Amino acid sequence: MKIIITAAALVFALAATADAKDFVKGTRPQQRGYSLAVVTEGGKTIWLAGQTGAVDDTGKSLAGDFEAQARQVFRVLGQTLAKAGGKLSDMVQMTVFITDVRNGDRFTEIRREILGDDFPGSALITITALAVPEAKIEIQGYAVIGSK
Repeated sequence: MKIIITAAALVFALAATADAKDFVKGTRPQQRGYSLAVVTEGGKTIWLAGQTGAVDDTGKSLAGDFEAQARQVFRVLGQTLAKAGGKLSDMVQMTVFITDVRNGDRFTEIRREILGDDFPGSALITITALAVPEAKIEIQGYAVIGSK
């Protein structure tokens, strides 16, 4: 009986810490929707290829619509992470490429809306174009699932 109780306590303790991450925050980074660092220990690391949102899930073009593309990219990343057993909140780092610096503030708002207050470490980089000509945004990154 002692073994069963001990095993049950261990399972509950591990479950409580399975998704624990330490977010190193600062005032300016929080305003811009990113963390200075995210500390994890253990877990499964998922490396996410760069994703664009130039078309939606039905194949409809989203050319010219930055907000729709940004939301689509997050949907694709979320779907990809789900296939690996994770979710967007497991992301610990992302690199975001945008083709128009004027979309930076809107991206920050969208990311805050989708991710809440615990943000991955991030870089937002403005470039002249992406490999998909209609794309206005691309996000790559990595996630850690089940970290302690």
